[in-house]
Amino acid sequence: MSQAAKLRASLPHPVIDADGHWLEFGPVVAMEMEKIGGKIATKAMQMNGDRVRSSLNMSPAQRRHANVAQEAFWGSPTKNTIDRATAMLPKLLYERLDGLGIDFSVLFPTMGLGLPRVNDTEARLAACRAFNIYTAELFEPFKDRMTPAAVIPMHTPDEAVAELEHAVNDLGYKVVMLNSLIDRPITKIVEEHPDAENLVSWIDTFGIDSAYDYDPVWDKCRELGVSPTFHRGSRGKFLRISVSNFCYNHIGHFAAASEAVCKALFLGGITRRYPDLNFGFLEGGVGFAVLLFADLINHWEIRNGEALEFTNPAALDVKYLEELVEQYGGDEMLSAIKMGRGVSTKNGTNTTGGLNELDDYAACEIGAEKDFKELFVDRFYFGCEADDANNALAFNTKSNPLNAEIKTLFGSDIGHFDVQDMQGVLPEAYELVEEEKISEQDFRHFVCDNPIHFWGETNPKFFEGTIVANAAKELLNP
Repeated sequence: MSQAAKLRASLPHPVIDADGHWLEFGPVVAMEMEKIGGKIATKAMQMNGDRVRSSLNMSPAQRRHANVAQEAFWGSPTKNTIDRATAMLPKLLYERLDGLGIDFSVLFPTMGLGLPRVNDTEARLAACRAFNIYTAELFEPFKDRMTPAAVIPMHTPDEAVAELEHAVNDLGYKVVMLNSLIDRPITKIVEEHPDAENLVSWIDTFGIDSAYDYDPVWDKCRELGVSPTFHRGSRGKFLRISVSNFCYNHIGHFAAASEAVCKALFLGGITRRYPDLNFGFLEGGVGFAVLLFADLINHWEIRNGEALEFTNPAALDVKYLEELVEQYGGDEMLSAIKMGRGVSTKNGTNTTGGLNELDDYAACEIGAEKDFKELFVDRFYFGCEADDANNALAFNTKSNPLNAEIKTLFGSDIGHFDVQDMQGVLPEAYELVEEEKISEQDFRHFVCDNPIHFWGETNPKFFEGTIVANAAKELLNP
């Protein structure tokens, strides 16, 4: 019996893997997708592959010339051949779950992660549709212990709603992976330098300043009973464009992408308008979320509508300021102030960038600090890998504002290069208990209770017919 199996046997609760990965076998997937959707359905696969191959075929100097990031190389298990086969073969993974110490696994794709990101609309929609049809059929025999995630394009609300309806109503998906960080053309560049419009872009994060109103997507998620889940990185964006060092590009890139979307959804008032939806941000860990939670509260305290009066230019007592400058300053400063230079009491729209609403938290409708628990802690879940020591930060209620426990989801990340031995994942996660950094109860929240709440609150039938059905029923209906 493996160490993972022994550990699982000692636990009084199931272990739910909220973020495992299966590794698509390209030739077979391409063949099946073409059967389903024609050649256009495989075009997005080719575009993603071409981007990676193009980077790896360049020298560092060539990547510097083109400002192209170093891509991952040797990104799949090889030395541990059984793990490579396990990631490729759902039937083998199903048979090995007990040895991994996992009762139920939610599986995200690998190649499929990039399909909703392709900017070619026809190829993107065809690829997502064909991939979801193929994946649903592939995992159907194993649904008592595994369930796959549908890939949902999000370039427009209409395409997202259409694929959500198809994936959930027609194919029976319970987990949906929504694309995020949508690259949009910059209008000024399109108008003035159309030849360069594909070289620069701005990034849409849905919640604020979006090109579209995405409330129809959240409405559809609520109607269908699915929790919006984001699994997107930011390699090759922002400050992650090393032409020679993959780790430089990789470290923190999931956290950066998750923070951007999480922050936008919060400040856009999405959790205020949709208090019955849970939102998941995978593989970025919880360290950034702990900092974001505290920072959102700190900024609210000094930038909410009432607090802004402390910096309202009209509140400045110029006469008193002149008296103080006359007493403690110099003639030059006093003369400048009396001439209206250096200080101003103007507070019109020309001093605020033309904003109609000055309170950045207005959409959240926050009346008191305690509202942050309802709007952030209760609604957001953060996927954490087993080897991340920062997982303990989520449970440090003495340090976290409002004594909050930030909600974590255990993600094995099996199938990717991060995991050298699938059987070592659960024991590695449990090390935080052995090192007395978290409690047994904290660990239960991490690997059992939080995943059940995340999916089960949105869809009470999520775990019906699975090996963890009784545990889920007891937790959701105490």
